[in-house]
Amino acid sequence: MSDIPTNLTWERAAPPEATGPGPWIELAFGDDGLVYIRETSDPETVVTTTRKKWDAFVLGVQAGEFDHFVEGVEGFEGSAGSADSVDSAGGRP
Repeated sequence: MSDIPTNLTWERAAPPEATGPGPWIELAFGDDGLVYIRETSDPETVVTTTRKKWDAFVLGVQAGEFDHFVEGVEGFEGSAGSADSVDSAGGRP
């Protein structure tokens, strides 16, 4: 995708103690107000969303609105009550 800005700073969305190549999700916040999302295993495929939609998604995750997608997944304890561990940009404070 040639219209992706070349000056993006990609951040890996993984626990700080995580090692190895992933696959992980990477995020970049553009000066154009867009959020760029890609997988480490396929960095040429990039999807975008607006910062407003990204913030709404992160708030939904914090509120537990998507918990039903991971019920039964090993290590899942529910996100309600852990909302202050992720800031509105999707990062750690």
